[in-house]
Amino acid sequence: MSGDGPNRRATTLDGFKVLWVAIKREPWVFTASTVGSALFGVLTVADAWVLGWSTDHVLLPAFDGDHVGAAAMWAVLGLFVGVAILRAVGIVARRLGAGVMQYRMQAHTRRAVTRQYLDLPMAWHQAHPTGELLSNANSDVEAAWGPIAPLPMAVGTVVMMVVAVIQMLVADVVLAGVGLLVFPAVVTANLVYQRFSSPLMTRAQQLRAELSEVAHESFDGALVVKTLGREQEETDRFGRKARELRDVNIRAGRIRAAFDPALAALPNLGVLVVLLVGVIRVRDGATVAGDVVTVAYLLTIVSFPIRSIGWLLGEFPRSVVGWRRVRAVLDATGAMAYGDRRLAPDTAGARLTVEQLAFAYDPAQPLLTDVTFEAEPGRTVAVVGATASGKSTLTTLLTRLVDPASGRVAVDGTDLRDLAAGELATAVAVVPQSAFLFDDTVRGNVTLGNDRISDEEVWDALRTAQADGFVAALPNGLDTRLGERGTSLSGGQRQRLSLARALVRRPRLLILDDATSAVDPEVEQRILAGLREHDSTLVVVAYRKATIALADEVVHLADGRIRDRGTHAELLARNAAYAELVNAYETQAEEVEQT
Repeated sequence: MSGDGPNRRATTLDGFKVLWVAIKREPWVFTASTVGSALFGVLTVADAWVLGWSTDHVLLPAFDGDHVGAAAMWAVLGLFVGVAILRAVGIVARRLGAGVMQYRMQAHTRRAVTRQYLDLPMAWHQAHPTGELLSNANSDVEAAWGPIAPLPMAVGTVVMMVVAVIQMLVADVVLAGVGLLVFPAVVTANLVYQRFSSPLMTRAQQLRAELSEVAHESFDGALVVKTLGREQEETDRFGRKARELRDVNIRAGRIRAAFDPALAALPNLGVLVVLLVGVIRVRDGATVAGDVVTVAYLLTIVSFPIRSIGWLLGEFPRSVVGWRRVRAVLDATGAMAYGDRRLAPDTAGARLTVEQLAFAYDPAQPLLTDVTFEAEPGRTVAVVGATASGKSTLTTLLTRLVDPASGRVAVDGTDLRDLAAGELATAVAVVPQSAFLFDDTVRGNVTLGNDRISDEEVWDALRTAQADGFVAALPNGLDTRLGERGTSLSGGQRQRLSLARALVRRPRLLILDDATSAVDPEVEQRILAGLREHDSTLVVVAYRKATIALADEVVHLADGRIRDRGTHAELLARNAAYAELVNAYETQAEEVEQT
């Protein structure tokens, strides 16, 4: 436990550093909310003065039988109403400013995290679970800016405490000294509370992220979970984390339940002592009743500033943990650098050049080595290789989802790394193995929100992808919602919509990564025949012999290297390994179709 002190001090310091980030970004909102909070604090103290003045000038004279004029009654009423109205203004300014500042910082940070996600390469995303990334952009952001809500109130109550103490000293130094003895007790109680609660709050924030990761994996893998009968195991895995989070939160709640009454009781004990001493001093003529009432009332309100500061400090552990997790994303290196080159506007197919390309996820195990080939404008190149030969990785390099360790990929002679951000997407489109559809309409999934794409262009792309027939048969045609991940469609239908999404952008280079594997061979042939009528250069990762035969050139990839190049017929005739591979694919495909 001896190391807890420095850790708490570091957490408190880091918490103020996090708040300083928000204050620098939103200085005017912070100033407005702080001024409102200070106004509330000053006027809360003013209530004590009004109460004391009313006691001396209205209540006590009335009890003594003296005549209290209407002017005095109206003065008391006016003072109380005026203070109440101004204090209400302060409360509105404080709460509104704190809310605006907090939600602005959350929105700003979420946008920054999302931009960073988009800038970071796929290699970084592959090393970070999706559940963790969701937690970074959601619960971690909320935790990081949690202290903003009590911040203006804490600053304002400090003003309240200073003014209250000064007024107590002005009213009666002796009574003020007696009352202020409660301060060390309240501070000590807050320190004890922080000592026990901070580690639990930190652990709870970490568990929220872990719980999010487990939930996302279970939901994302629902098909696997259900088909393999693993519902109970996944429920138990989620339940263990949920119970651990519950237990941590309960322990933190018990600590708060024990200390909140103690913190509330200490000022009340102080008030009793002040009243006892005050009665003695009034009897001795050392003070007046109004000053005793003023000091006693002020003592009840000065405990609130201390507790509000405690609430602020209590948010720091979660805030610091959340901010560190967010900063880990924002400070991540590896974001792709872009040049300023533009591709010449052209409607013809692009020339793809791959020179001495090398790539490895693990430096000790190269995946691609010295890959070199070229796709002439308007030509079709098929990439054929066994499983784990690097075909899909090659497509990520061709679309610059990742950068090569060495070598280069060029479109029309321009290295992809020299192109301006977003330029590659104007000329190149990829259709991946797994077709991903959004919970949107057919039109929305094809256009992705690009309003400049007309319905005629959408239907043209659907016809080329052999998807127009089943789309026309849907209840609302292009306006039919497909559900999350397009679950209302078959695998082949999802692949064809994914292909239409790429075609509608009229790419000059189209890359298909086994993108028709779930489509019937006959339909696939019609799709490829339609694609050949376009001027696009086509790179196809394929395994069906009929598909490969349509290519102008075949690149045989094995063990991360290009082992042979030529037409399908040429490779069948001279390359036994290639012939064995494609024949094995064909045999397997026939067996699948027969079953």
